[in-house]
Amino acid sequence: MDLPPGYRIGFEERPAGRDSDALGVGLDEYNREFLGPTELHRVAIFVRDEAGTVRGGLDGHVYGGWLFVKYLWVRADLRRHGIGRELMAQAERRALEVGAHSVWLDTFSFQAPGFYQKLGYREFGRLDFPPEHQRIFLQKLLSREPPHADAS
Repeated sequence: MDLPPGYRIGFEERPAGRDSDALGVGLDEYNREFLGPTELHRVAIFVRDEAGTVRGGLDGHVYGGWLFVKYLWVRADLRRHGIGRELMAQAERRALEVGAHSVWLDTFSFQAPGFYQKLGYREFGRLDFPPEHQRIFLQKLLSREPPHADAS
């Protein structure tokens, strides 16, 4: 390895948010050469009780025409009431509004692959993770329309 004088490399267990964000900004600047104009849209929807405590929700982002669902969670006593389905529907609508054409996400074999498949998601990859379980990657096409090209 050949670092310039004064540079150092090191592990940081709890990096500052702005430092992690700097990686995303730098990568986005590079990606624009290949992807064209990019814009990150946060998609966060929460289920809260009367005290404002989070009891479920979805967190993800749209980038490059794809919604990535990072987290979808509903507290156990609220499951099987259509809340997860509604969270996904709202996220998909928001993704379309900001120009997404598709969604991708992952789930474990012991979580909810059947839930997503009922919503029209199809598997595109699988990892043994750890060996006794699997991490399943799914995607769904939201629109047959091509992503909007920049008019400039």
